[in-house]
Amino acid sequence: MNLGQQFLNGLVLGHAYALVAIGWTVLLGVARLVNFGHGQMYMLGAFVTWFAISGLGLPYVLAIPVAIGAGILVGLVLQRVMLKATIDQNLVSIMIMTLGFGYVLHGAAALVFGSTGQILDTPLAQKELAFGDMWLTWQDIAIVVVAIVEFLVLKFVLDRTRIGRLVRMVAEDPKLAELAGVDIRRVYLAVFAFEGAAVAFAGAMVGPRTPILTSMGFEEVIMTFVVVVLGGIGSVFGSYVAGLALGLFTAFFGALISPAYTTAAAFAVLIAVLVLRPGGLAAGAR
Repeated sequence: MNLGQQFLNGLVLGHAYALVAIGWTVLLGVARLVNFGHGQMYMLGAFVTWFAISGLGLPYVLAIPVAIGAGILVGLVLQRVMLKATIDQNLVSIMIMTLGFGYVLHGAAALVFGSTGQILDTPLAQKELAFGDMWLTWQDIAIVVVAIVEFLVLKFVLDRTRIGRLVRMVAEDPKLAELAGVDIRRVYLAVFAFEGAAVAFAGAMVGPRTPILTSMGFEEVIMTFVVVVLGGIGSVFGSYVAGLALGLFTAFFGALISPAYTTAAAFAVLIAVLVLRPGGLAAGAR
């Protein structure tokens, strides 16, 4: 086993996990909301990118904004449908509606794009960079760079801008924020629009690494949940660290034991961490 190659694989995979999880980090941790259709929105982002390239003939750099636009639209529609439940903080209804929404997206994607897998081929995925007997594609490098930049920007926005303060205020006490003159409906719509954009962008960036399938979203939402909880609910820095740690763990566990048991092993690690450190890996870091 090439340990260096497995480390690079884990590094890329970890940043991919973090990139997919960033929308849920804001949604669940900052806005105190859930979306069990998150994985299917990731799948949709990958398929829209593929269709923009294969069906519309757009270059990859223009297909990404198309996918982001589709993600924003889906996020706004979802939040508009369950706006009352969101304002009432009816988490049970929100969980049921987003779970159902995920299945609707899955069925719609299978109807439109077909149930067979597709290959999202990009210029970056075709070019390799070798380091001795180790190698990466430029798509892998782009995933790492984009994930780091996106997390840095998100942390700055949440900690240093008025938008971030409004989002945290609404998350802490929606009724009090409304009494203070904050339009909480617009804040919730903006948070869901961001989640849709972020996860669709992740689909466009990470999709070229594997065949894209209509069923791919179900595993992604599980790994996203592990990343967000492992990193500590609401911790932007924690989600990044957890994504990176989970990627390295998955790469080495799959190489040493078996890829078939990586999800079960990830949950075993999650349980152990939550027993020893209930706040997650980066408790207290936001």
